Amino acid sequence: MYSLENREVTDGICRAEPLLPPDPARDTHQMSSTAGLVTELERIATALNAEDGSASQFSLASVAEKIAKTLSVGKDEVAIMGVSTRWRHLHFLVPEALKNVGFIPLSSNSALAARTARDSRPEIDNNFATARHAAVFEGVKINSETPESIQKMLSAPILSEGKVIGVIQISRKGPSAANAGPDFTAADLGKILALCKPLGKLLRRITGE
Repeated sequence: MYSLENREVTDGICRAEPLLPPDPARDTHQMSSTAGLVTELERIATALNAEDGSASQFSLASVAEKIAKTLSVGKDEVAIMGVSTRWRHLHFLVPEALKNVGFIPLSSNSALAARTARDSRPEIDNNFATARHAAVFEGVKINSETPESIQKMLSAPILSEGKVIGVIQISRKGPSAANAGPDFTAADLGKILALCKPLGKLLRRITGE
């Protein structure tokens, strides 16, 4: 274990140290919001598996918006990708604007998402803009807004029955790291990992992989 620029790295997982002092009220609220969203996603997954009519209005984009709100990021800063075992690549499920832009080969050495899927390991990179990465998707306009560079990134595998079937990435964008917002923390990672279990059930139903 070693520290580097406000980051703590353990077993290959980079965890950013919080920049703000602990706030019990804020942390309790965020934990409650995450728990509520986990419960909601579990309910949707159960309804989908039962082909319940109440799940007919399900939208992965709306789920991504709720995740964005929970993590205090913009809705265009949440990406969910599915794994195609047949074609050996990742394809975007949200944002919808990236669906037809292209794919990420699982063999890619420059894409964090591919490494996340291959290694089945979550990571936090609060210096993402300076790291070698595939930047082609950053230039795509989403919601008619001017594209901004990804400065910070949280990436985690989505599993179903012990198999990686997708990847979720939460980013902070901006002209610089200072303008992009606070560093991601281990607490943020914990929220995403809690959401990955029900997301796995949803993606299994959606992608059929």
